[in-house]
Amino acid sequence: MQPYEMTLAAAADAIRARQMSPVELVDSVLERIERVEPRSGAYVTVTAERARQAAREAEHDIAAGRHRGPLHGIPMGLKDLIDVAGTATSASSRVRAGHRAPADSTVTARLSAAGAVLVGKTHTHEFAYGLTTPQTGNAWDRDRVAGGSSGGSAVAVAAGTATFALGTDTGGSIRVPAALNGVVGLKPTYGLVPRHGVTSLSWSLDHVGPITRTVEDAALVLTALAGHDPRDPASLTVPTTAYRPGPRTDLTGLRIGVPRTYYFEHVDAEVEAAVRSAIDALEALGARLVEVEIPLTRYIRATQWGLMVPEATAYHEATLRTVPELYQDDVRVLLEAGELMPAGDYLRAQRSRTLMRQEWARLLRDVDLVAAPTVPATAVPAGQETITWTDGTVEGVSDAYVRLSAPANITGVPSLSVPVGHDTAGLPIGMQLVGRPLEESLLLRVGHAYESTRPARPLAPVPPTSKAMHAL
Repeated sequence: MQPYEMTLAAAADAIRARQMSPVELVDSVLERIERVEPRSGAYVTVTAERARQAAREAEHDIAAGRHRGPLHGIPMGLKDLIDVAGTATSASSRVRAGHRAPADSTVTARLSAAGAVLVGKTHTHEFAYGLTTPQTGNAWDRDRVAGGSSGGSAVAVAAGTATFALGTDTGGSIRVPAALNGVVGLKPTYGLVPRHGVTSLSWSLDHVGPITRTVEDAALVLTALAGHDPRDPASLTVPTTAYRPGPRTDLTGLRIGVPRTYYFEHVDAEVEAAVRSAIDALEALGARLVEVEIPLTRYIRATQWGLMVPEATAYHEATLRTVPELYQDDVRVLLEAGELMPAGDYLRAQRSRTLMRQEWARLLRDVDLVAAPTVPATAVPAGQETITWTDGTVEGVSDAYVRLSAPANITGVPSLSVPVGHDTAGLPIGMQLVGRPLEESLLLRVGHAYESTRPARPLAPVPPTSKAMHAL
């Protein structure tokens, strides 16, 4: 096994035991980037020299007995909405040409303090306003969508060009690309991870979280990220928690809600079969399955868009009026549509969100978590605009991908996407675990228990290319 193939947890153990140095790991990841990045298109920028210098410093500190923990010397990618001092935050947009961040975001500072090594900034759908990330190809099939808007981060992790990465999630933008690329994505409770220094799409729906190879890896990253920051008005004050799950896989006594409605409607048959098989595996570990009704489903789409569209337009108001031609057409149209939305619609969406939170709280008193598909279909071919379901219903690709993930953003509850297999075309399928606010530890325990019963997942077989990558 090459160092770039190692999970975060395995790499951390090897570095702590002095069986591998951070320099070996970072060099291996950078070599992997050179081989596959021109094919995958995960990165806006690769910070190779910065990474090598940080790896040498980590190696020196660890040798001197100053080991900072499991992230020390571990290569990471950061979605290019996340500020890194002195580096561009392009948001994958021409609007940000010439930008340089004046300071680190809170999450960058926390990961740096934990010793993580930045290898580059990853692509997003422009300003995170989309579910495909068109610059980036799916790690399993370059001609299919990566998912979005954290597509670059998910592909980097799936392809071995980052040991872990961060994404943001406003309607599914961590979990959707994680599911489509066969990696783990965690959207934490709203406010658990501070967003100071992260470009906003929709302030009341935005989250920051990890994309990793395993659930255990996600727990290690979340431990470094979580905690109050007064510069984010939504930031929660919570006790310091170590989220790493233990080895125990017994789920006896746990009540897992299996939706009777919504989450299994208009879902590809192979996706449904894989997710139901994974739920059965949780039952075999001792969990009790309970059928549940998902509340207020007819209002989910209107509420998600009713909140997101005007908030995004408000954020972009100045540049939309001065340099509209610099936006990609799909994003500009959405931003302009937000200017036409009546204030009453936004207020109704806020009231609807309040009712949904109340109803989901009731639901999660009857069960400990809900298990369901992350997305209703695997990665579609690039350029495909709609999905036609077996009953003849036609749905836009972005609407389909956001449909099952949006409830957790509207309500602010945590949600974890875990790979549960592949379809007959070899494309990954994800299962979503949705829990109570601040119960990330439970979701991670259940996800880890499921993973412990499955064979280790290989990296995506991204075809290599001889074309060299320009590393900055």
